[in-house]
Amino acid sequence: MIAALAFLNSRRALRLVLLIAIALRLGVLFAFPNIFRFEQTNAIHGSEAYDEYAQNLLATEVYGRVAGVPDAWIPPGYSYLLATVYSLFGRGGVQVGIFHTFLDCLCILLVYEIGVRLFAGMRGHAITAHRVALGACLCYAAYPYLIFQNLTLIDTPLFMLILYAFLWVMIALREREALDATTWGYGILAGLLLGAGMMVRPVLPLLALLIAVWFLLRWGLLQTILRLLPVALIGVAVVLIWTWRNYEIYGAFVPLTTTSGANFWQGNSESTVPYFQAGYDVQWTAPEIEARDLTSREADAERFALAIDYLQSHTEQIPELLWVKFLVHWSVDIAPRRNPTAGELPRLTYQGDALVVSEPQEALALSGLPAGDPVDAYSEPLFDRIGRQIHRFYYGGLFVLCLLGMVVTARHWRAVSLLWLTQLAMTITYMLFHPSTRYRVPTDPLLFLFSAAALVWLWMRVQQRSTGRRQTP
Repeated sequence: MIAALAFLNSRRALRLVLLIAIALRLGVLFAFPNIFRFEQTNAIHGSEAYDEYAQNLLATEVYGRVAGVPDAWIPPGYSYLLATVYSLFGRGGVQVGIFHTFLDCLCILLVYEIGVRLFAGMRGHAITAHRVALGACLCYAAYPYLIFQNLTLIDTPLFMLILYAFLWVMIALREREALDATTWGYGILAGLLLGAGMMVRPVLPLLALLIAVWFLLRWGLLQTILRLLPVALIGVAVVLIWTWRNYEIYGAFVPLTTTSGANFWQGNSESTVPYFQAGYDVQWTAPEIEARDLTSREADAERFALAIDYLQSHTEQIPELLWVKFLVHWSVDIAPRRNPTAGELPRLTYQGDALVVSEPQEALALSGLPAGDPVDAYSEPLFDRIGRQIHRFYYGGLFVLCLLGMVVTARHWRAVSLLWLTQLAMTITYMLFHPSTRYRVPTDPLLFLFSAAALVWLWMRVQQRSTGRRQTP
């Protein structure tokens, strides 16, 4: 690792990191056609909903999971992009995997730029910041979990690209001294990125508020408002376009989706703690509701009301609920730790929900997945044993280094606190709803900046001691 850090001083290193990222992803993509070639297997790893929306958009030009019937079940951003990929390159796992690899490469470049700017204050300045940024990019390029997830049909790589671009633009906006045309341009671009990010995953409002706090560390209240007002106005305007479209469909206020209530209930119900403690994802839970159409706006509002009622009537359980969700979000293991398994008998009316059964000693177990369900593959040894062990070692080691990196860079807190605030915003957001590893990993490469900073710091201390020994008579 020390030799690798010495190599990272090379300006050509970033290109090599990108080549490593491409080689690893394409190698995995073509090594496991039974996982990624969904057009052949008819088993989509990631989310089949995105595929259905994209196909329906191409066939009917209407955004809806049922062809020709508009809805707002999930955020539209990734489905529109996927439809574009299908129209240009055809529908297939290879096309999606290659396109996602391209997005990953753009994300690596952005992580590099973010690292160089935020860690420029470390000793050694540009050279040290360069090493930190490259080290984080290398950790990202070889991160096993993200390699797999970003090859599946999922919105993660697009969300990461928009998130990192938003952070990079906000850094540039904060560094501007004058309120000139360039500054306003950054503000407009940041607003567009904020709105676009909300159209992919609506989890950015708290981050936007905390970034305002980060601006206050450098600028006064008035200057912060002047710089961030265009960001807020344009970001809200982008979302309102979709909100107005939803109002015309439902005749009611639906900001983005009709699944926010379901997500909120899954993270705040009597089933949440037992499911998480048993190692399962809470996506397998669903309440009994009065609405006949389970995908309707009314059904979602009913789920949200049930969650609020649970929290109000079980206030004494809220501390445990939040603590369990915090542990899931920051688990070194892949969360969920367990997945439903296939059974001989159909044990569910399948819309993504499995039946709950009790094993002896009251252990929670889920079974009855339909034959061929992609989730069943995650109980196979390749994923359940080998994959999890690799993740524990890789992410766990980098997480420990991250903690050290936060300590050794603490004196530069005014700059690097943007990374702290990003993690804080995502943690709180998913603790309010429900966490899992796949929700946390978009910000893991930002943690790796601290991991790389710790490695650079250790390397510099080794060099100092070595130089001191050579100079001692």
